[in-house]
Amino acid sequence: MAMVILGIESTAHTASVGIVDETAHVLAVASDMYRPPSGGIHPREAANHHVDLLPGLVRAAIETARIRPREIDGVAFAQGPGLGPCLRAGATVARMLSLTWERPLVPVNHCVAHVEIARVLSGLDDPMLLYASGGNTQVIAYARGRYRVLGETLDIGIGNFLDKLWIGLGGTFPGGPALELEARNGSDLLDLPYSVHGMDVAFSGMLTAALALHAKGAARADLAYSVEVTAYAMLTEITERALAHRQRESVVLGGGVACNERLRAMVRTMAESRGGTMFAPPKPMCVDNGAMIAWTGNLALKAGLEVPVEASAVEPRQRTDLVPTPWRAG
Repeated sequence: MAMVILGIESTAHTASVGIVDETAHVLAVASDMYRPPSGGIHPREAANHHVDLLPGLVRAAIETARIRPREIDGVAFAQGPGLGPCLRAGATVARMLSLTWERPLVPVNHCVAHVEIARVLSGLDDPMLLYASGGNTQVIAYARGRYRVLGETLDIGIGNFLDKLWIGLGGTFPGGPALELEARNGSDLLDLPYSVHGMDVAFSGMLTAALALHAKGAARADLAYSVEVTAYAMLTEITERALAHRQRESVVLGGGVACNERLRAMVRTMAESRGGTMFAPPKPMCVDNGAMIAWTGNLALKAGLEVPVEASAVEPRQRTDLVPTPWRAG
């Protein structure tokens, strides 16, 4: 029987359990997202949500996969980056399952997991990744044994920016999907700061300017439209610059913001105009999910990256480019 890994995702608002085999076949995904009654994510409240939901999500995933615990070959968990209390909730469940089932415990970097699930689903061996999510905005490419960050946000992640903006416009968390719907009703392109610095971006200035325009009476639909066009043009520009710098042709998308249709269209147009390709995973595989942790755990376990429980501390500030990826060496 093919090796089967259970993966636990708990870096931010989503608690998710995925089960994936060594051919990248997703046997099960069970997820639940914490939705605060108002404002943004409170780490402790989100962690309490994960503590309450994860045991049931583990049971649901196992039942959906129609396997027994003894058929699971390893337990992977998101070690970082993310919100400390949320990471610890998932890691605690993973440690318990590892000890109870006597199975290897495998730490996984959340950002690398987005890369690897996009890479295997696309069938592309060495694409560049535009990673756009709540807490992270990075352009990533593999080089010399690590995933290297070629460009990133200098202040807040694109998803965090969209959430803060939507809440400031009178909406509720999460902001990205609601802002996308609102943007479809806008047509007036308002002047907003365009902050690109080489292959890095910044969004705080655009947030301040958009809220100031709203206070002066700008229509919410036009603001949403203008923010999408401006912010996603910035992401497209740094992705193209990174492609040119690394002499790559293929780009894949990852992260919750990569579900946005306008962003997908803009990056696809850019890539195809260069004679390249763009691949965006199915939306359930773009958002945070346990399957991507399980798949990357599969790669890591084969490369011998299991750890004892006492060495499995979470790392909320763990960087993509500081994590070894021996499964890609050579």
